[in-house]
Amino acid sequence: MHKRMYLDLACVMCAVVALFAQASLFAWELSEQDFKRLHAELQPKSDDSWRTIPWKIDLLDAQHHAAAEKKPIFIWAMDGHPLGCT
Repeated sequence: MHKRMYLDLACVMCAVVALFAQASLFAWELSEQDFKRLHAELQPKSDDSWRTIPWKIDLLDAQHHAAAEKKPIFIWAMDGHPLGCT
């Protein structure tokens, strides 16, 4: 029984090593120039409508502002992975 367990463990370890070796063959080198280009492309536009909203990150501060302006508070709260992959 112990021989079978060690054999299974050795097979799993070989599979893991093979996966890492294969992944390193397909590793993509990102140059500084490519990084800067991608970084610039992925930045949100400054004229997006959501950027004009005066977002608050402090709940008490938001509550005071909302009470003073007699407006509701929109709270976005979540737990877990941002893409819902929990």
